[in-house]
Amino acid sequence: MNHYDTLIRRAQVMDGSGTQGFVADVGLLDGRIALIGEAGDATAERTVDADGLILAPGFIDVHTHDDLALIRNPVMLAKLSQGVTTVIVGNCGISAAPVRLTGSPPDPMNLLGTAEAFCYPRFSDYRSAVERVRPAVNVAALVGHTALRNNHLDRLDRSATEAEIRAMRSELAASLAEGAIGLSSGLAYASAHAADANEVRQLAEELSRFGGLYTTHLRDEFDGILGALDEALATGRHIDRPVVVSHLKCAGVGNWGRSAEVLAHLDAASTGQPLGWDCYPYAASSSTLDLKQVTDAYEILITWSEPYPHMAGRTLVQIAADWALPLLEAARRLQPAGAVYHCMSEADVQRILAHPLTMIGSDGLPEDPQPHPRLWGTFPRVLGHYAQDIGLFSIEEALRKMTSLPANRFGLHERGVVAGGYWADLVLFDALTLSDVASYTDPQRPATGIHAVWVNGTLAYCPGEACPDRAGRFLARDTPSPVN
Repeated sequence: MNHYDTLIRRAQVMDGSGTQGFVADVGLLDGRIALIGEAGDATAERTVDADGLILAPGFIDVHTHDDLALIRNPVMLAKLSQGVTTVIVGNCGISAAPVRLTGSPPDPMNLLGTAEAFCYPRFSDYRSAVERVRPAVNVAALVGHTALRNNHLDRLDRSATEAEIRAMRSELAASLAEGAIGLSSGLAYASAHAADANEVRQLAEELSRFGGLYTTHLRDEFDGILGALDEALATGRHIDRPVVVSHLKCAGVGNWGRSAEVLAHLDAASTGQPLGWDCYPYAASSSTLDLKQVTDAYEILITWSEPYPHMAGRTLVQIAADWALPLLEAARRLQPAGAVYHCMSEADVQRILAHPLTMIGSDGLPEDPQPHPRLWGTFPRVLGHYAQDIGLFSIEEALRKMTSLPANRFGLHERGVVAGGYWADLVLFDALTLSDVASYTDPQRPATGIHAVWVNGTLAYCPGEACPDRAGRFLARDTPSPVN
């Protein structure tokens, strides 16, 4: 008689491949999926009746800024409560490691935390810290281009010299050897905008040696988006490695309606090079308060302000009116600060989400006291609102976008699919009650409809609360040796 650690009976299994679901029993043993089929009279330490519920691979959040939050608060309730079992950190050119600060973290590295939290001068220090706290979710990490610039440049408003590029390459190579999965850039930010294409390409050459990938917050997500895409695509061709475009969007009122053009541009490129992109299911972005983005064309919600913390949760228009100041002057007074920008068209968001190469990433900011609701609601919103309420795609296709597709693109082997022998990262949910309830005014609310989450075979979440046993792992690249 077979015996399992956990036996999930009569589940509607949607395996992450995008194909139609089927009813089966699923047995978990030693952290892996040991049975998919009929369990018969098998026994288990824990048996779950999943009749009427969907069992899917745990969701992979490909775009997070959880780098330091997962060490400070390893329970990771914001992610577990929506079915996320793996997070990719180090996006947008900002990472927790390797970082050596001489003062306050430069914008936008301050999105990750205060100077005291940046205590990982080597990538291996960060990896050790993650393994020591053992967060509730798996973690794979990119190295941030801006973090490297911070370590080696005396100021960030210029391109690096050849000597500085060599120093950054050496540090990137060491980080890749220590388990980083790739390099990220945030070329739209002032701390990296001065870096020319040559600087980025030379750094990215290390990815060819180590088998990493390149992700990028484009230099321009507004009117110049096609040129910014061409720059990123050229970097990928130069190194012959995959490129992932972060939080693909058409930002700014003047750019609304261009998503078909942008996607056609990417489709043409994808026939000749490995390429992907992620998107979050909201028509509003969130980042630091950028004076270049201050406008009265759409609402700007302040999420935090260092000199005026009580202004969090108010709009810039309201604050400017109270202070009897123009918008730009009010924004300048609030800095350093964070904001939500309602800068996108819903039609563009839907077109991008529906594309078969689009992965799902939350881009949530856990340090924000009034965060964008995407931090808590991204994945249930895709499955509930977009898949079921408006029928943008099937549930099976939505699951593929957040499981097998990102697992393949980011090289997360034996994850992202419900398959025999794979790691048992799983989520059990009720499609009828699944809903994101986080809002812009009340953003820190767990989704409804998530019944259970397992990470590496260990029960990590029951409705409303994280379980005490944390089983997340640091997911290093599988091939640490460079190719000379």
